[in-house]
Amino acid sequence: MLTDGIDELDAAQALFAKVGDRSLCVGVIGLGYVGLPLALRFANVGIRVIGFDTDRKKVDALRTGENYLSHVNPDDFLVASTDRMRFACDYKLVSEVDLLIICVPTPLSAHRTPDLSFVISTVEGVLPYLRRGVLVSLESTTYPGTTHEELLPRITSRGWQVGRDFFLVFSPEREDPGNKGHSTQSIPKVIGGTTAKCLELGVAAYSLAIDRMVPVSSTQTAEMTKLLENIQRAVNIGLVNEMKLVSEKMGIDIHEVIRAASTKPFGFTPYFPGPGWGGHCIPIDPFYLTWKAREFGVNTRFIELAGEINTAMPNWVVERLRLALNDRGMAMFGAQVLVLGIAYKPDIGDVRESPAVEIMEILKSQGVIVSYSDPWVPIFPTMRRHVFDLKSEVLTPDRLTCFDAVLLATDHALFDYEVILQFSRLIVDTRGRFSRGTSNVVHA
Repeated sequence: MLTDGIDELDAAQALFAKVGDRSLCVGVIGLGYVGLPLALRFANVGIRVIGFDTDRKKVDALRTGENYLSHVNPDDFLVASTDRMRFACDYKLVSEVDLLIICVPTPLSAHRTPDLSFVISTVEGVLPYLRRGVLVSLESTTYPGTTHEELLPRITSRGWQVGRDFFLVFSPEREDPGNKGHSTQSIPKVIGGTTAKCLELGVAAYSLAIDRMVPVSSTQTAEMTKLLENIQRAVNIGLVNEMKLVSEKMGIDIHEVIRAASTKPFGFTPYFPGPGWGGHCIPIDPFYLTWKAREFGVNTRFIELAGEINTAMPNWVVERLRLALNDRGMAMFGAQVLVLGIAYKPDIGDVRESPAVEIMEILKSQGVIVSYSDPWVPIFPTMRRHVFDLKSEVLTPDRLTCFDAVLLATDHALFDYEVILQFSRLIVDTRGRFSRGTSNVVHA
């Protein structure tokens, strides 16, 4: 049988040939913090790329040469305006793609169960346009079995056989926005294939843009690898946050403890406490595994305990603020509070699952007049669960004196901490940025 001019038995050889002469076309679906840097990387090494996103604002911005991701290097972004890159909102151009990479969100539902709706709708949306011989790669973080249980049967429904008519891999994203020490190119790329031929093709294709590939035995192994990476971090954040709670009760500076412990040259890795956990991975991914584990009769108590501690931290911070105001003869209701930093981590503009935003919601529910200042987030973004009609405050001495309290949630390097310390009436510090013993500073 002949389809698209390719004998089905020679589909793998045809794709290997395109990889070899760099004539393949790469499609990336989802042009956010993961997909856009990856698409740019392929284009910057001379590969034709088509970027897809259902958000027309993103597509229009890219078509006009606007870089909406502050952490993307401007020099890397220049390729977006060349003929090596095209952008689309619909999936018709998927028919031109040889390697299709899916980088769409995998959030949690309201009941903290996996929400694969973006992945499933994407796969179903591209099915009519996939051509025989295509290599499909899922990068979205998910539970072990997703590639095999959700993607494979949908694509084989076309009458195709995996490893012969099409090829399927899972290669988890490992982006760390704002980390200047690592890039899409330099971060080793884990990859698992549905068949040996799928894995071989996946390694070859990604190697055009990535320095080091890390092949594993299956898509399930690759899926579990990403979860282990993020769950390890989630558990350690929970541990150090619990240590902070104990230390505060004992009058001990947890940051001094961490600095001292970090001098041990082996067996200790420093993690730092904060107002909770945030970002598109750490607060979400552990619950993908806890949900899937129940299918096998396993109760992941350790992971869920870390989740309980981390999700409780915003309430603990608010209570520390309430007590600090109370000590000064003030009530929470009607107090004017400025939240410093609403991104989930320093020096980026990503507010997804940010504990600072959760703190803002709690404060608002208790009658606090909430403002924020974040040089990376000039206007409060549109979010599914949070609505604030606010713009970032400019941190002038006069403006700082207007607030009853300033709550440091995310310690961006761009903040002038000397000015903040000098002109704020009360500072609630969740990051250990200010020294203890200062009269207007309370640590939380």
